[in-house]
Amino acid sequence: MTVENQTVKFEKNTVFVLFGASGDLAKKETFPALFGLYSEGALDPSTKIFCYARSKLTVEKLRENCTQYCRPSTTGNDKFKMDEFFKMVTYISGAYDTDDGYLRLKGEIEAFEKERGVTEPHRIFLTVAGQLKKNIYSTTGVTRVIVEKPFGDDLESSRELQKGFKPLFREDEIFKIDHFLGKDDLKRLLAVRFANPFLNGTWNKDYIECVQVWFKEPFGAEGRGGYFDVVGIIRDVMQNHLLQILTIATMEEPVANDAEAIRDAKVALLKCMEKLGPKNVVSVGQYGRSLDGKLPSYLDDDTVLNKESKCLTFTEITMDIHNDRWEGVPIVMRAGKGLDEDRVEIRMKYKKNVSGMFAGCTPNEFVIQFHPERKIYMTFNTTAPGFVDNVHQVSLDMTYSKKYAKDWVPEAYERLIRDAFLGNRANYVRDDELDVSWDIFTPLLNYVEGPNAPEPEIYPYGSTGPKGILE
Repeated sequence: MTVENQTVKFEKNTVFVLFGASGDLAKKETFPALFGLYSEGALDPSTKIFCYARSKLTVEKLRENCTQYCRPSTTGNDKFKMDEFFKMVTYISGAYDTDDGYLRLKGEIEAFEKERGVTEPHRIFLTVAGQLKKNIYSTTGVTRVIVEKPFGDDLESSRELQKGFKPLFREDEIFKIDHFLGKDDLKRLLAVRFANPFLNGTWNKDYIECVQVWFKEPFGAEGRGGYFDVVGIIRDVMQNHLLQILTIATMEEPVANDAEAIRDAKVALLKCMEKLGPKNVVSVGQYGRSLDGKLPSYLDDDTVLNKESKCLTFTEITMDIHNDRWEGVPIVMRAGKGLDEDRVEIRMKYKKNVSGMFAGCTPNEFVIQFHPERKIYMTFNTTAPGFVDNVHQVSLDMTYSKKYAKDWVPEAYERLIRDAFLGNRANYVRDDELDVSWDIFTPLLNYVEGPNAPEPEIYPYGSTGPKGILE
């Protein structure tokens, strides 16, 4: 099923302006998303994509960098589509803090509009805003300013960032992106919970033993050490991606299926979470060389300039949610790089059956997996065929790649760019949500980066992580 069958298409002569176009995020996420939207019929050939970055690149080099990350379309003929897609791209090199580059960009946009005879309001999409308001901002059209995480380093800097945007743009013009919110998996999690009362009715302290949220990557921070050494694993994925998964899995049902009701429910849940500190830390670590010596340690990376860095590449914490539904249920959040597998999932572990005719059976689990495959599965107990009633556990699973093999499933950035175009804010982060999430994690960051910080355990690249992790 292509996007033509899903009704929403961008208008003709839509203008995208992509700042930081030579970076890792643009190469691996934004360009593949735009190509996906084009190849599936959502972007009209009249669309124009202006790319802006400090690096001096050609469009040909940009294409070479991005092509391997663009997935094949459902309708084939990808070589032709790639040729046509990059005809829509113009690359401009310039600084972010001076007017010159922005004025050249403005001139390119105006020349494009004059060439196409564009007189109706145009839409500008941006991933990073610099001097946009001063030099490019449209006073007659509709502007969408898309801001990628991190939204600050802690509560104070996040509020400073919010404060800085307010004189420049209206709240309805700013779209703060956490690309996990654009994943089909989180939309599915909402439906799985609230469209199936029998399931949601058991997601509470009476039935659930614990909740686990895992983020495991089999690769390290190679080539991104300059960025990662400042950010660390907590800011990189825990305060945002994993918290989003946990929030949707544990919040109360929104009063309506609309953007504000969903975000209200998320904020209400976040306000029930405790502020994290030393007592919540289970284990912290940094990956060293692999046991065979072939894979480098974090500090071996040339882009990590501080060779005595204590930057955490692994963190495991426990936390509590203080409300009627979840009081007393331990929440375990674990994230790490340089581990033994690629896995992102949330796991609901049910309590053991302690009485009755089947007391002591293996507890049930309900799992929503995001990587390496998109799948939902639940374990349950039954008996095998035969004369002996031996109870054993089996799994019911729904794997997206099998169930929807012929369908086009939008990637996160494809969905988010489309949502911004439509003004749909359900999958974007609101300021009060940012405030409360940073309020939860800032004390933890102050601890692990402060004078009494725990020493990170060095674990082998490719291992399961530090020794002290919870089972």
